[in-house]
Amino acid sequence: MKIELKSTNSSRVASALIKARRSAGSPTTGMVMTLIVVTDGRGYQRAAEAALSASREHPCRLLLVVSSTSTKTSGLDAEIHLGEQVPGETVVLRMRGEVAEHPASVLLPLLLPDSPVVAWWPGEAPVSLKDDPIGALANRRITDADGTQHPIATLEQRAAHHGPGETDLTWTRLTPWRGLLAAAVDQYPATFSAAAVEAKRGHAGAQLMAAWLENRLGLDVQVRGTRGPGITGVRLTTAAGDISITRDDGLLAEYSVPGQPRRLVALKRRDTEELIAEELRRMDDDDIFGAAARTLVVRAERGRAAASPGRGKKKSTARKTAGKSTARQQGAPDQAPGSRRSGARGGAPRTSPRKTTASPATEGPGAGGSATVEENSSTTAPSS
Repeated sequence: MKIELKSTNSSRVASALIKARRSAGSPTTGMVMTLIVVTDGRGYQRAAEAALSASREHPCRLLLVVSSTSTKTSGLDAEIHLGEQVPGETVVLRMRGEVAEHPASVLLPLLLPDSPVVAWWPGEAPVSLKDDPIGALANRRITDADGTQHPIATLEQRAAHHGPGETDLTWTRLTPWRGLLAAAVDQYPATFSAAAVEAKRGHAGAQLMAAWLENRLGLDVQVRGTRGPGITGVRLTTAAGDISITRDDGLLAEYSVPGQPRRLVALKRRDTEELIAEELRRMDDDDIFGAAARTLVVRAERGRAAASPGRGKKKSTARKTAGKSTARQQGAPDQAPGSRRSGARGGAPRTSPRKTTASPATEGPGAGGSATVEENSSTTAPSS
């Protein structure tokens, strides 16, 4: 069953939902939560498919919010999907203009009473979720840094503003990895001297994995770039050898513990449908993710602090080199006229002014020192 409402309001949508349930012969609801999905027109289709798939495991009232504040006209259009082919209830809310600037007033009358509310942003999301109008309605707030243009920067920003009940699907993607690593440590308890995460360059999950390992092991975990896909390996160094999990194809991983034969384990990359379904299984706060998020912020600040001295040294050297060059340029005009006057009056040799104006001994050390500093600064920068 599909019901379309044009230029409507939330009270009419709520009344249409009640009438649709009665006509379908199910006046009472068996839904366990309200799931709000906030997306734009471009990511709507993928988000809707993932949410519908997850709602088969978790029957819910699904509210798909598609906002557009760029249009001058203000209004609300709604589509209600209900029936045997749709698990629970699905309502698509298309907000325009001023209505899109106040989404909470539209959503509040449509929330199921006495049941938890989950908000999911598949792509771009507010900086502070708990202070967002939609985020304030939810008990659980889910984001996905991989759905943004700059995943690592976005993940670090969200970690800095992390609040209770918030998580990111970047963390959910690490669940199988964390399970294998925990089992390995339980199977082979040892003192770890080093740890490293290998992943595709620019992969946000690798940074979060390194933050989690650093938080749990108390080590400065390295992140090494590979061709991917995703995370390709994790190594924990002990006195007897490495505990390693390596995955090159995104399907099977090789699991190795010192003193035991290597084994193959299933470790496939999961779809968004599986990830969101996993997150909907819990409504409480994830303390482990909160600790990893705090460590991620510390690692990011440490990286910026390590990079800043190199930049400051380079800028200082550039200013000194520019000052020497300016001094030479200012000194040259004072001597050049003198050489012309002496040549005109007495025909004296002009060799001395030439030596003073363009002495190789004056230019050589300045150029060599600048080159040395530039080389040192360029060597220091990548280590950050």
